[in-house]
Amino acid sequence: MKPFLRIPAMVLTAAALTVLAAGCKPGDKSADKDTAVTAAGKTTDAKAIPGLPTEKDQVSYMIGMAMGKQLDMAKDEIDVDVLTKAIRASLAGQKLLLTDQQAAQIAQDFSQKMQAKQIAKMAADAKTNLAAGEAFLAKNAKAPGVHTTASGLQYQVITEGKGPKPTAADTVSVNYKGTLLDGKTFDSSYDRGEPATFPLQQVVPGWQEGIALMPVGSKYKFWIPASLGYGDKGTPGGPIPPNATLVFEVELLDIAKQGGK
Repeated sequence: MKPFLRIPAMVLTAAALTVLAAGCKPGDKSADKDTAVTAAGKTTDAKAIPGLPTEKDQVSYMIGMAMGKQLDMAKDEIDVDVLTKAIRASLAGQKLLLTDQQAAQIAQDFSQKMQAKQIAKMAADAKTNLAAGEAFLAKNAKAPGVHTTASGLQYQVITEGKGPKPTAADTVSVNYKGTLLDGKTFDSSYDRGEPATFPLQQVVPGWQEGIALMPVGSKYKFWIPASLGYGDKGTPGGPIPPNATLVFEVELLDIAKQGGK
């Protein structure tokens, strides 16, 4: 499970941006494009951003954006006015309303609360997604050209190649697009502009079984039930929900390496 609060990541991001900016020296094309050198040797923005006329405004807004993204999961639990009050007091060196010990205890309790909520949501989503997937697969099994294996994997031949079929021990080269049942793409070698190469033993069972059915040069469509995909955990913090049924279009380009050779 991903840590709930990741303010340090925001700080590191800001620091990294500072280092990158410092590495862009006057005279570089990248620097010349965005900055102008004053007589004193300092740089000023050549392109003003509407609503953020100064560097201070821009940096402040950038940090606020980063904080907002990091705190998005807790937005219903946060009073922005109180949060701002704490920031102002801290930056001004004023006496704070919480001691470090109190803050640490509140952070621990809140983290546990949010983790419990996240676990409950995952369980509810897993139940909903499993039912939706089972209903879809039952209907899809009756569609023309769709085959269902003993494991529950469903596939459709789009183009049948004439090459050899890989074994579970082989490394294959493929182009593919993966979507959820709602059509949302979560992964695509086409979008990256290059095929993917990997050992079949390292992919989910649905892929292992499905690719082994394909002669090289084929293009198939797979419907992979959760039990043959990422199961009731999905990809925590990633794009695949718990118990999601996955849809893939896969082109088997080559057997890059046969097992043991």
